[in-house]
Amino acid sequence: MAIAKAFRSGRALWLGDVVFAGREEGGALAAPLGALPLGAAGGWLGCLVVVGEAGEGFGTEQREFLERYAEAVAGRLRGEADRCAPSPLLDSALRAMGVGSFALAPGTGLVETDQALLELVGIPENGFDGKTDTLLSYSVPEDVPALMSVIEPSAQTPGRRELEFRIRRPTGELCWLRLNCRVRKGPDGAPERVLGVVTAAPVLRRSASDVARIQWLTAALDDAVTVRDVSRVVVAALREPLDADRVALAELLEDRLAVTVLDPPGAGAWPDLWRAEWRSEWPDAPVAALPTLQAALRDGRMSLWPAGAVLEPGLEGIGPGGLAVLPLPAKSRVTGVCLVGWDAPHEFAPEERALLTATAGLVGQALKRAHAYDAEQELATMLQRSLLPRRLPRLPGGTAVARYLPARRGLQVGGDWYDVIALSEGKVALVIGDVQGHSAGAATIMGQMRTAVRAYAVEGHPPDVVVGHANRLLVGMETDLFATCCYVELDMEEGNALFVRAGHLSPLVRLPDGGTEEIAVEGGLPLGVLADAEFPLTALALAPGSVLALVTDGLVESADLQVDEGMRLVRAALAAADPSDPGRMADELLGDAGRREDDVALLLLRYDGMRIRPVRAGWVVWRLPDAVMHARRFSARTLRSWDVVAEADTVLLVVSELVTNALVHTQGAVRVDLTLAADRLRVSVNDSSPRAPAKPVVVDWEATGGRGLFLVEAMSTAWGSVPVGGGKQVWSEIVVSRPDPETEPKPEPEPEPGQGAEPSRVEPERVPEPGRTWERGWGLVRDRSWGMGRNRDRNKGRDRTPDPPPGRRIHGRNRDRDQTPDSSRRDHGRSRGRDRTPDPPAERRDHGRNRDRDQTPDPNPSRPRDHDRDRDREPDRNRHSDQTPERTLSRAPDRNPEPAPNRNPDRNPDLSPDRNPGKGRTRPHEGGPP
Repeated sequence: MAIAKAFRSGRALWLGDVVFAGREEGGALAAPLGALPLGAAGGWLGCLVVVGEAGEGFGTEQREFLERYAEAVAGRLRGEADRCAPSPLLDSALRAMGVGSFALAPGTGLVETDQALLELVGIPENGFDGKTDTLLSYSVPEDVPALMSVIEPSAQTPGRRELEFRIRRPTGELCWLRLNCRVRKGPDGAPERVLGVVTAAPVLRRSASDVARIQWLTAALDDAVTVRDVSRVVVAALREPLDADRVALAELLEDRLAVTVLDPPGAGAWPDLWRAEWRSEWPDAPVAALPTLQAALRDGRMSLWPAGAVLEPGLEGIGPGGLAVLPLPAKSRVTGVCLVGWDAPHEFAPEERALLTATAGLVGQALKRAHAYDAEQELATMLQRSLLPRRLPRLPGGTAVARYLPARRGLQVGGDWYDVIALSEGKVALVIGDVQGHSAGAATIMGQMRTAVRAYAVEGHPPDVVVGHANRLLVGMETDLFATCCYVELDMEEGNALFVRAGHLSPLVRLPDGGTEEIAVEGGLPLGVLADAEFPLTALALAPGSVLALVTDGLVESADLQVDEGMRLVRAALAAADPSDPGRMADELLGDAGRREDDVALLLLRYDGMRIRPVRAGWVVWRLPDAVMHARRFSARTLRSWDVVAEADTVLLVVSELVTNALVHTQGAVRVDLTLAADRLRVSVNDSSPRAPAKPVVVDWEATGGRGLFLVEAMSTAWGSVPVGGGKQVWSEIVVSRPDPETEPKPEPEPEPGQGAEPSRVEPERVPEPGRTWERGWGLVRDRSWGMGRNRDRNKGRDRTPDPPPGRRIHGRNRDRDQTPDSSRRDHGRSRGRDRTPDPPAERRDHGRNRDRDQTPDPNPSRPRDHDRDRDREPDRNRHSDQTPERTLSRAPDRNPEPAPNRNPDRNPDLSPDRNPGKGRTRPHEGGPP
């Protein structure tokens, strides 16, 4: 304490007997003490400490002597310091270069520094006490062991040392410094003095080229999966640590550059070429447009362009103060290029070049891996998209929407699928399923299952049979994967639904009043478990305004969510959603499903009910010589009752060709069905042959046949063939125009109980248009000119069926209704030029009411008249449309019993076409003359 007080005060300090911490002959040592500061012009150099004899003290003469002695010692010390101190010019030069110097004696704990070193560390000029511990307090704890090896060197320490260490300045800034020193050793080899310099490392500030920084970059690139991820890591590793103004990364694809990142992203920060050609979702530009990049990519070496370098217009604006072009190598080839630019003049130090070179090598390898992953991901995505429906069909009386989210892990493909299948007779099948796993194998099995279910459904099988066939197919694949499925067949006219569930979640329904419920569908085993498993049916009626929801477990189950709770949340979201927009409803149901690990499939159907229900008419064609004629007459009569006028010729031609093909090329029963729904008329011909019709490849110009299907294809909006019940159905759809949409044929109300009337087709009353007349209650007849000239006699150029004489044109009663005589019933010219069918007797001319409908005499006059019988017939099978179906199902009877061959229905009451065709269906007309 006395020494420190004398040093701080600059005056000599004399003390009496002072007890020292020592022992002599068992007692404490007490002696006088004197402390004399050693002064110099630039400050105090130290203190001279003198200890006197015990009990005597220092006299006046002794004190004067000691003070003069202290001045002499200070003078010698001052001379030595002046001799060793650098000149002011050298000191200023070192400070300007950012170089500081130091000297220390090992083991003393003291260090001599210059002002430049203190400025590098950030210590104020008068704030350093000369101790090594003070300097160490500014260093990072991780670097202290390396610095201690310099401050306290050992005999094994080499003569020269070089290391880099970090310090944290008082402002909190982290800086890197480089230390170079030399260790002087004594005769015994022990270190005596350490002399060194410390320089700033401006290139390595913010740890850009530190080993830890390279390790961070390596770890970050290892975690980067996609090309976009690699781009973000490159920007984080280069732009801020190097104080760069621009960073760009581009992938080399053959002779073009695909830019993956531009930072900053603003268009104004880049040249016009980059804004014009590279600013797109996946921008690219030809390499030939940038010769500097082309040369760097060809040589595979880094090129550095200082400020003022002349570059092509596409690059000169990127780095006016300096530009680094880094090819990205990967296994003997270049995968891309990285550009780093500065606006202010920039110098490339060796350390910075090393950093850029190391970064380019790491990024090149990572970019190659990411590109391979992106290609694999794109392939998996294409596979998934190809296996799922691209679009859902438009449904009459409803709207279907679907959503699919892939799993986040792996290839982001899975086994979830959905499908909407339009069936015949206004029915639609809704399918949702889930194959076990999240791999390409699961996706492949999923595609096979979806195709199989669609094929079985289109064949016309019931829902339980469709699911059963799919189950046996999956069992036969001998795969370890199983699948769950929910299949729904919905009648869009009636709203009746049949459900089959194979280990899948139960469907949900949102009622028109906003309530929701989980449909209790009896379930079966998952598909692929047991070959002979049974899948029970469950029936349910949907009211218009209901929303049916089919989901997979990815939406309702996760690691932190139980299935029951997930179903409850989905039901709550379903109740709160707006059913007027099914697409938005589906998005709201997904919620945060995008953050889950499992893939998700969702299928919604809003059932609206059909505003105008289709009307149908059927005809069982008997194998008679004039069967085609009767099929045409039935079709013409039906078209007139439906007010289909303009397209009647087209429909009759299609009916003729399809019926002829069925009669000529098949055996067994043939049936014609006409269905009018909105602006489309569907002609369906069913036969017992499973062989699909095929158009001939070559048709000889002299051949009398082989052109029927070509005509059907030319006349139809769409046509095709589907297997039905062991046979097939050939169908054709034709767009028709109708006089007034409000005159749609409507079913007649059911007669009151007890009236005894059969269901019949009753057409609504219509007002005839100009040029048309009423005729037999069938609606409006055609203009008088309809059909003229179509059947001209080939030999004499006359109409086979000319107009009747003027005297017989009374309300059109004797006019041939179909205007199309049957070519199969020729009378060898005897009837040419006159009506084939003579007028009925006068007593039957009661304004056409008793007129023979088909211009063919009735061989059985005792049977009921067609117009009397048809008056009480229901127009279609939707007789009980407003009744809710039972939940128990029964097999419906055969709707088309095959008639006995070679039997005339007019002679057998049991086979007469006038028999009751069955409740709830349109009466099928049968093949004999009506």
